Amino acid sequence: MVEGSVISLEKPLLMGSLLPTRFHGVIVPMVTPFREDLSLDLDAVRWLARFLAKNGIHGLFPISTTGEFVHLNRDEMVAIVRTIVEEVGGKVWVIPGITANATDQCIELGKAFMDLGIDGVIAAPPYYFKLPPKLLKKHFASIAEKLGIPMIIYNVPSLTGVNVPIELVVELAKEFSNVVGIKVTFDSFTYLRRLVKEVKSIRKDFAVLTGLDDMLLPTLELGGDGGIMGLANVAPWIHREVYDAWIEKDTRRAYEAYQKLLKLVEIYDLGRSFPSIVKAALHVCGTPIKPLVRPPLEPEPIETMERVKKILEELGVCEKIRSSNP
Repeated sequence: MVEGSVISLEKPLLMGSLLPTRFHGVIVPMVTPFREDLSLDLDAVRWLARFLAKNGIHGLFPISTTGEFVHLNRDEMVAIVRTIVEEVGGKVWVIPGITANATDQCIELGKAFMDLGIDGVIAAPPYYFKLPPKLLKKHFASIAEKLGIPMIIYNVPSLTGVNVPIELVVELAKEFSNVVGIKVTFDSFTYLRRLVKEVKSIRKDFAVLTGLDDMLLPTLELGGDGGIMGLANVAPWIHREVYDAWIEKDTRRAYEAYQKLLKLVEIYDLGRSFPSIVKAALHVCGTPIKPLVRPPLEPEPIETMERVKKILEELGVCEKIRSSNP
C-alpha cells in the first residue's frame, strides 16, 4: 500500500459531520432527467435531489447505471454532480459514479468531483476489456491511491462481464481503508453470504449494499448494510420502512414493508430498460421527470406506463409523491 493512500473514517471528511464509520441505509442511483431535445434538465435534477432528501434517503448516487452514465459526456457529469451538491450537499451523502474503461479516466473524473465537495465515489470494473483479478485489483488500487476518498466497488457482472471475486474485495478492504464498501447487483445468495462473512471478519465497517430492490431484506438478514436501488427514485419511503424496521428489530413490520417493495419491483418486469422504466414511473405520478432516455434506449410505450401507474396507485405512491412535493 502506498503511503498516504488511506484515510481514517473515524473523522469527518469533505462534507464534515455527514460521514459515518460506514455507508448504510437507502442510497439512490439517480435517473438523469432530460428535456425534449435530450439535453440535461438540471431543474429536474434539483427537484429530484430535494424530493429524495425530503423523503429520508441516506445518499445519492448520480452518474449511475440507472442514470445512463454511458450516455453522458464529462461536462454533463460535472454539471449534474455540481447541481446535486449545491442542492442537498451536507444533508445526504453524494457519491457519484466514476466508472470508465480507462483507469486514468476514472481518476480524473474523481478529482473533478472532489473539487465539488462529494462524500465518496463508486466504481465498477471496466466493461470493455474483461480484466483478470490481478489487473482488476491494480485498477481499483490505483483509483484508491490517487483519490484517497471513500470508494465503493460496484459489482454488476450482467453489464461488465466481470464478477468481482470475493477474495479481491477482501484484499482491497485489508489494504485500503478508503475502500469502504461494495454494491452488489448480482442475485446470488451464496456470493452475498460469503462476501458478508469474509469481508466483515476483517472490516466490520465495510459496507455491503445490494443493488437489487428485491434483495434489500435478504441482504440485511445476511448481515449487510442496505442498498443502492433504482426504484428508490420513486418510492424511497418503502425502502426506508424495510430498512428502519429491520434496524429496530421489528421483523414483522420489516416483512410487511418488504411485501410492498416486492409489489413495487413488479414494475421492472414491464420495462425495456432500468432508466426508461424508472423514469416512466416518476412521469406517471406527475413529477417533473420526463420519460425520455437517450438512444439507443427508447422510452416506454403508453400501455406500459398505464400498467406502471396501476401498480403505483395500488401502493399509494402517486398520492404520496404529490403530498411530499418539495
